[in-house]
Amino acid sequence: MRWLNIVLLCLLASLQYRLWFGKNSVPDYLTMQKEVEEQTIQNANLEQRNSLLKADIDDLKIGLDAAEERARNELGLIKEGETFYRILPTEN
Repeated sequence: MRWLNIVLLCLLASLQYRLWFGKNSVPDYLTMQKEVEEQTIQNANLEQRNSLLKADIDDLKIGLDAAEERARNELGLIKEGETFYRILPTEN
């Protein structure tokens, strides 16, 4: 009976060692879980960026109106015969 207790105690000790310090242990699991959370956040940001780029592509495929609007907003395009007005906010 004494030998059986010693064998079971050694088995328990070896299993506990593997659980806390061995390969695929609890600390490894927690580290991997944190990395998965960070990767999920990064993937969500990239999916949002991709959806915005897809919307821009669709707008550009529609026609020249989208390209003209983008040129007006980003590059300050003024067509021939148009008058440019700049409205400044009042200072309070």
